[in-house]
Amino acid sequence: MSESTMREDVCRFGRSLFERGLTPGSSGNISVRLDDGGWLVTPTNAALGFLDPARLARLDAQGRLVSGDAPTKEIPLHTAVYETRGSARAIVHLHSTHAVAVSMLPEIDPRAVLPPLTAYSLMRAGQVALVPYHRPGDPAVADAIRGLAGRYSSVLLANHGPVVAGDSLEAAVFATEELEETAKLYLLLRNLNPRHLTPAQVADLVATFGLDLPHPPHDHA
Repeated sequence: MSESTMREDVCRFGRSLFERGLTPGSSGNISVRLDDGGWLVTPTNAALGFLDPARLARLDAQGRLVSGDAPTKEIPLHTAVYETRGSARAIVHLHSTHAVAVSMLPEIDPRAVLPPLTAYSLMRAGQVALVPYHRPGDPAVADAIRGLAGRYSSVLLANHGPVVAGDSLEAAVFATEELEETAKLYLLLRNLNPRHLTPAQVADLVATFGLDLPHPPHDHA
């Protein structure tokens, strides 16, 4: 895929996420890796609904700005994900309401934030890890991401929002959307004792679709 096409795709997906209220104001950021090892990344203080393809930040393989506007301050976060998850070709970070809400709940397991509610939550987003709170742009969040050793494609930053990697921009966006919908389901069903997928059902998904789940879910059915 050409760089010009990737620029257009970042803006197209960013506008879709913004227009559906999945990341308000100038929050959230998107990056994609290029074939030469460099990146395209959304600029700092840029609303995802109003991106200009020509003004996306172009970074080299060392993370230095080559062209475009100054990049998001979350560069350390993106760098850590790319360093530890070799299959990642794109990263989406949002401030989506339901995922942020779940990140604040006291009962969640940091190794598997959401229970196995639906097949697609596991097939798209996989298991979700929780990273303790750090202020936006704090380099310490990168160390926390590195501590996960690339085992998770989806991570929740406590009191902040989801970070989702994919082998394409489309995959990362779709997984982010699935994570947000699963977080919404969790909040709607909280304290109602819903049926979760059983370990046998999860095992069937793992075997059929080759899922990589760091921590097999317990049976909460």
